[in-house]
Amino acid sequence: MQQEFDLIVIGGGPVGENVADRAVQGGLSTVIVEHELVGGECSYWACMPSKALLRAGAAISAARRVPGAAEAVTGQLDVQALFAHRDDVVKHWNDSGQLEWLDGAGIQLVRGHGRLDGERRVAVDTPDGGRVELLARVAVVVATGSDPLIPRIEGLAEARPWASREATSAEQAPRRLAVIGGGVVGVEMAAAYASFGTEVTVIARSGLLREFEPFAGELVGDGLTEQGARVVTGASPVRVSRADASDAADASAAPSSGGEVRIELSNGETIVADEVLVATGRTPRTRGLGLETVGLEPGDWLEVDDTLRVPGHDWLYAVGDVNHRALLTHQGKYQARAAGDAIAARARGDEASDAPWGAHVATADHHAVPQVVFSDPEVAAVGLTAAGAEEAGLRTRVLDYELGWVAGASLLADGYRGTARMIVDEDRGVVVGATFVGQDVAELVQAATIAIVGGVPIDRLWHAVPAYPTMSEVWLRLLEAYGRPAA
Repeated sequence: MQQEFDLIVIGGGPVGENVADRAVQGGLSTVIVEHELVGGECSYWACMPSKALLRAGAAISAARRVPGAAEAVTGQLDVQALFAHRDDVVKHWNDSGQLEWLDGAGIQLVRGHGRLDGERRVAVDTPDGGRVELLARVAVVVATGSDPLIPRIEGLAEARPWASREATSAEQAPRRLAVIGGGVVGVEMAAAYASFGTEVTVIARSGLLREFEPFAGELVGDGLTEQGARVVTGASPVRVSRADASDAADASAAPSSGGEVRIELSNGETIVADEVLVATGRTPRTRGLGLETVGLEPGDWLEVDDTLRVPGHDWLYAVGDVNHRALLTHQGKYQARAAGDAIAARARGDEASDAPWGAHVATADHHAVPQVVFSDPEVAAVGLTAAGAEEAGLRTRVLDYELGWVAGASLLADGYRGTARMIVDEDRGVVVGATFVGQDVAELVQAATIAIVGGVPIDRLWHAVPAYPTMSEVWLRLLEAYGRPAA
């Protein structure tokens, strides 16, 4: 039996939910197809559980940096209590609350694995072995996200490695954890497990957080070392093997997926761990999606324009990780709002240049993507790095300021360490990039995002007076380093 809707969304994560919600508000009948939990990766296996696992360790570390509070922190982190809290945060991997939201929003749900079956057609294999055929009168949106990339290292796949899901949903902490990769996931999970008392080794051939300013990786590396983790650079894994559980030297010492893991490095060293986490990037979740039925290549990222429409297919959109524009939940949701508005506007025939969808294209993906790494210290950044601005051919000034010199920092920690950087496009007189590294800097990034998106001139930023004594006073210090506005 075929069911018809204006819009079909394949993928019920936060991105798919936002597209659907926006389209319904625009007057379209909408259905979401989801084969796992409604709410998706971020809610159950990524953003939310990872931050829940990180928070306790960060809170203890912050307290230990404040005289008076430090003396009160006499115990160790209760890992099992933290895992129980994580379970509460992810609603014990139950999406009933999300189903209530869908119902209230007027969005229908079909459970099962959806795949394209020709233009505007989606076939769904349901959990009971049935099949549902859907037809979209207006559009189909692919919001299937991405999967961890497992690099081709001899023996790695056979060693049953952890990816991000296993790390965020673990029921116990291993005694020893090796992390392959120095990006955001690798750094955050290394910080979390180090706070649990796990012996952590990070293998990052080219260093940590390479997509950020160089000082970010350096300060985060120092932070991991202070937590007791080891960071190995200049070497990469060449071979991985896992012993049978019965062959492990101390199989009862820590829970694992079997026996101990041995990771042989290019420098001749061998790392031994109970679990190995692979955090080396993402790959698009587009296999088994029926892309070949509409002339697209399975396994590829889906190219889109700024309204998130796939070129050459006026009915097909790809939103979130799957289009590879900005692999971040908040950017995916931003894209979703733009796509939902564009789809609804086009359904109404609003193709004029001043149509609502024209005002909501996803242009921020190109120049104003904010990101926070919840390590210790935190990293918060938006816009261009100094190197990125140079590559773009901009004539810039780069201003750095030590966050420990800000009055508010002395209230947060004794001996606060951190750095702020502001990058100014000299020809336009506006901020084009900002990076903050230090304890509790995450909330600083939104002011920078507004300055960049709004193109606020430097001479106007002088009138955005920061409250004293807060960390936001760093904006005043950066402006002072830049120089007073012309009279």
